[in-house]
Amino acid sequence: MRMDKSYSQSFEITGNNFFDAGKAATEVKMILKQIGINSDIIRRVAIASYEAEMNVVMYAKRASMTIEISQEKIKIVVDDEGPGIQNIELAMKEGYSTATTEMREMGFGAGMGLPNIKRNADHLKIESEVGKGTKVEFVIELKESARGGSKER
Repeated sequence: MRMDKSYSQSFEITGNNFFDAGKAATEVKMILKQIGINSDIIRRVAIASYEAEMNVVMYAKRASMTIEISQEKIKIVVDDEGPGIQNIELAMKEGYSTATTEMREMGFGAGMGLPNIKRNADHLKIESEVGKGTKVEFVIELKESARGGSKER
């Protein structure tokens, strides 16, 4: 992929809006296809951005999702207004979930959101303040040598 300029776009996500859930991640995927990004990279970005978006829909009041694309990488930042994450280390464990019964009945809350973001990103950073919100930032490298998610984060 060769881009002369970087590209940036933001999307607003509304908490508890299951009707539009996944819309931002779908738009990100379409942008990447239009630019001509490799399908393996698109898949990784689509999975990670969908998981981040669903965490907002399930837990936060609102958030912005910003995608920044350069020649070297795709960076996505999701900054929400929500309850925050009390224990990030615990939230990173596969299967750990604070989903309500209603969320589980809709098929969400399997405790794979943050682990799936980590698995698909080359770099992941999570900042959270209880009672204020969470900022999830992940990067997927566009270099030829970047294959799959890196194990060091």
